[in-house]
Amino acid sequence: MRNLLEIQKQLLPDLMDILKKRYTILHQIMLSDVIGRRTLATSLDMTERVLRAETDLLKAQGLIEIENIGMRISDAGRLLLEELEPVVKELFGLANLEEAIRQSYGLRKVVVVPGDCDASPLVKRELGRAGAKALLSSMSEGDGVAVTGGTTLAEVAEQLNPPHNVTMKDSWFVPARGGLGESLEIQANTIASGMAKRVGAGYRLLHVPDLLGKEAYESLVHDPNIEDIVNMIRQARIVVHGIGDAMEMARRRKLEPQVTEQIRKEGAVAESFGYYFNEDGVVVHKMRTLGLRLEDIMETETVIGIAGGKSKAKAIHAVLRFGQEDILVIDEAAASEIVAQLGQDAKQEIK
Repeated sequence: MRNLLEIQKQLLPDLMDILKKRYTILHQIMLSDVIGRRTLATSLDMTERVLRAETDLLKAQGLIEIENIGMRISDAGRLLLEELEPVVKELFGLANLEEAIRQSYGLRKVVVVPGDCDASPLVKRELGRAGAKALLSSMSEGDGVAVTGGTTLAEVAEQLNPPHNVTMKDSWFVPARGGLGESLEIQANTIASGMAKRVGAGYRLLHVPDLLGKEAYESLVHDPNIEDIVNMIRQARIVVHGIGDAMEMARRRKLEPQVTEQIRKEGAVAESFGYYFNEDGVVVHKMRTLGLRLEDIMETETVIGIAGGKSKAKAIHAVLRFGQEDILVIDEAAASEIVAQLGQDAKQEIK
């Protein structure tokens, strides 16, 4: 396929540009559910006149439907996007990014979606769709899945649409940790229950704060009900988690100023599972919390990390250096930054 694409680029460069443009339009319509022409033209930095010509063609081909409220993708258009995905990865250079990251960190699989989550909420939706697809392809009937909280994982739950007539009634979902006291929609409990309902699985919830004092921890850890759910969490075959910037997560956890300063001095750049990592992937700080422990993650069969945005690149790089990821789903902006960092590291080693 790559050789054919290279030949087409040389002989028919205009065709490649047209393919990219029409794919981008169709893909953006799919992510938006329903969108008006003016809004779409603005988001794609395209004139309405040019966009009208393109969408009229897509409609004539039966790939989109145009209604009074806006445009939406048709079933044929959705199917075409799925079939085009491998081709588009080559065209946009995403396949090269995936392979570079996969080899550098020894991962089982890497999925890179176009765009930058920091710049567009629609990219986060696509990240969620790719994350949901990665999770479904990893699951089997009877699996236990532990999930963390956050906006990215909430999007994964929203996009988790199993094939028709497929249910996983013997599988179960659990939150990997307690709650952060943020919006209910992005709590691990909410995400775990939402995912379970979408695939027809069971679920259990952990009704405790993520950050516990010593006395509260000692009291809860021996509670029979809490102990039962914690054991389920630690037996999960799959862990799905997000990756956060260390200082941002310290703020979200409302840590005391002296603790935040300590984390900063220790060189923490990333947070995941309640652990703070420095640039070399070394744990420099951990929280007292119930749920998944580092040793549980090391023994988990499949660990799926999902994160995006250019601003998260350093944090993702640090967690990858920790070395426990199996599958990584990120966006193009983060992937490009990580590959650039890998190139700088390689040059420094040569020197």
